[in-house]
Amino acid sequence: MPDVKHFDPEQVLDQVVELFWRRGAASTGIGDVVAATGLSRSSLYATFGGKRELYLAALRRYVERRSRPVLDALAADDRGTPAIAAFFDRLVQARCEGPHARWGCMVSNAHAGTAPHADAVGEDARVRQVLAEHHARLRAAMASALRTARSREQLRPGVEPEATADVLALLAYGVNLRSRAGAPAADLRATVTAALESLCAPDPLVKEK
Repeated sequence: MPDVKHFDPEQVLDQVVELFWRRGAASTGIGDVVAATGLSRSSLYATFGGKRELYLAALRRYVERRSRPVLDALAADDRGTPAIAAFFDRLVQARCEGPHARWGCMVSNAHAGTAPHADAVGEDARVRQVLAEHHARLRAAMASALRTARSREQLRPGVEPEATADVLALLAYGVNLRSRAGAPAADLRATVTAALESLCAPDPLVKEK
């Protein structure tokens, strides 16, 4: 008779996502996964494969469940710069408050951990592909919001949505990594505010003093 699983792989994968997200790939071994999930190594290998496959599945799940809905919402938001400001405000809040405070972003953590020979999973071309696809989606969402902002005359003259989208994507990565390092939320918000103010057209309703 075929072996019958006595656990829910989806629930286990959610546990694994949190483990890799909090600890990082290089600091997490199969023994840590066994301890966190309560499963045997043989059950893990039979269901998910080795560490590379398990990490890849967790990273993909994080992107689909946590990152993609936020980026899709930003791309569909028709407010322009207020939409971008709201995105960053929620990002800082999520990174500095709540149950996942100071964990950073699993995607940004993966970028930081993909130096050559830093860890076997960081050398996996499949992981790099997931990161590249996520970056393209992040950049596209920022560009969409910036194009809306330009159509609403919210941007300063000369601000190009496509190039600026790259800048804002890097700003998002920076918020994620600096928050994981312990940067205060107030400092992160001040940096974001300064960056966005450099892009925005002066408010025509504000009278010069």
